[in-house]
Amino acid sequence: MEEITKKHEINPWLTTIAVMSAAFIFVLDGTIANVALPQMAGSFSSSNDEATWILTSYLIASGIVVPSVDWFSKLFGRKHFFIGCILLFTIASLLCGMSTSLEMMIFSRILQGLGGGALLPVAQAILLEAFPQEKRALAMSIFGFGVVVAPVIGPILGGWLTDNWSWNWIFFINIPFGILAAITSKLWIYDPPYARKQKNPKIDYIGFTFLIIWLVTFQVFLDKGNNADWFGSEWICWTFTISMISMILFIYSQIVQKESIIDLSVFKDRSFVLGTIILVIANMVLYASTTIMPLFLQNLIGYNAFWSGYSLMPRGFGSVFAIALYSVTNKMIDFRIYTVIGLTLLGVSSLMFGFLNLEMSMMSIIIPNVIFGFSVGLTITVLTTASMETISNAQMTNASGVQNLIKNLGAAIGTSLVTTMVSRYSQAFQYNLVDFLDMQNTVYAEKLAALTNYFAQFDVYAVALQKAQGMIYNQLIQQSTLCAYMETFRVWGIISFVCIPLLLLYRRKKAAKNN
Repeated sequence: MEEITKKHEINPWLTTIAVMSAAFIFVLDGTIANVALPQMAGSFSSSNDEATWILTSYLIASGIVVPSVDWFSKLFGRKHFFIGCILLFTIASLLCGMSTSLEMMIFSRILQGLGGGALLPVAQAILLEAFPQEKRALAMSIFGFGVVVAPVIGPILGGWLTDNWSWNWIFFINIPFGILAAITSKLWIYDPPYARKQKNPKIDYIGFTFLIIWLVTFQVFLDKGNNADWFGSEWICWTFTISMISMILFIYSQIVQKESIIDLSVFKDRSFVLGTIILVIANMVLYASTTIMPLFLQNLIGYNAFWSGYSLMPRGFGSVFAIALYSVTNKMIDFRIYTVIGLTLLGVSSLMFGFLNLEMSMMSIIIPNVIFGFSVGLTITVLTTASMETISNAQMTNASGVQNLIKNLGAAIGTSLVTTMVSRYSQAFQYNLVDFLDMQNTVYAEKLAALTNYFAQFDVYAVALQKAQGMIYNQLIQQSTLCAYMETFRVWGIISFVCIPLLLLYRRKKAAKNN
């Protein structure tokens, strides 16, 4: 088909369908593998901790390509680069589904992250440009719908496919949607002059090298830190040091290089900086909760993969309601009020998760999940719009790339940190509770005697006593693990509240000109 050269010939809603179909499958794959981790770990004969690489390698790999989207857009033209990324993501999805080892899966997920990493910032930039300034809030409501709802649908879809087919299909399902996204992008996306292919664009190879070293070593630090006792391990200390030095050198190179990968001048914009900081924290809370909730429901409550993912579905309803509410009322209420409401409810819902128990009803999960989904949908949609309010169209791709790089780092940190917290809290609670397993504790002594007498009906006394002690100890481990999950939820709830004072630093400015 002949390339369309006039922007007005393309309906912005058709452009929306094209970019959001690509962005949706990328965000979906950030969480669709969560509920299938135990099954994949079993298939690859690996532990759950090792299987976490399947999640974090995807996030970090996507973070590597995000800052360079502006350069790649100049090299190939933004539209062609976008389509190329969709095709790479689709091919990598096929390889993920065909993986027969953990190493092959991680390699395929890295390819998938490299292909998908550019989809979100480019989609965000294209969507903002497709609509006039006065309709940007509507555009970001649509974008927020995809970004917030996809991580919620991911565990549900992943659980259903895992239980009814196999975990391989959580990746195979991307193939037809990827092909469709590539075709619609070819037909319905327009490249403005500043986003078209440019002659001999220069790339900062030094900065790109530092970026890769920084993110790769940081991923190793996050994924292996807990098993290696964090800074109690010499090699972890060295890995973290190399990562931090590379980060500093990367930032320095971006300041001094004339042709840098990213333009750090966007950090002069207070609205962009504050909005990005809060978005990163909200992203950390979202991915942290989405990571441990299925594990909590499967390991302690006894849900299968589908039902653990299905339990997150109320978040989608909450998110849809929040986005619809904001799209209708955004001109009536100051965005800071929306953000305070969103962050407050995010903290409240996380604290509600922190008071669950093993005898909870389904409503105990549904209600906080609806509130959680509403709060995340409102916060992310509002702040994505507000943070880009004073960014010009020419800077939109760069600003989106920078913001999504930092958000991906936040998601990776949240995913790794939350698993560490559960592990460490579980050990701490187990250490404290084991002191109660003492014969001087009358409750323990009576329980032990009752269980021993019961098992003595079927075995000799020594075996009965051993079984009774084992059952009580298993209950102790279960309770310590429950306390660990609850304490983790509470901590993330408190973190949500801490963000609210940052809004006092926000100064609203006039919107940037569209050039």
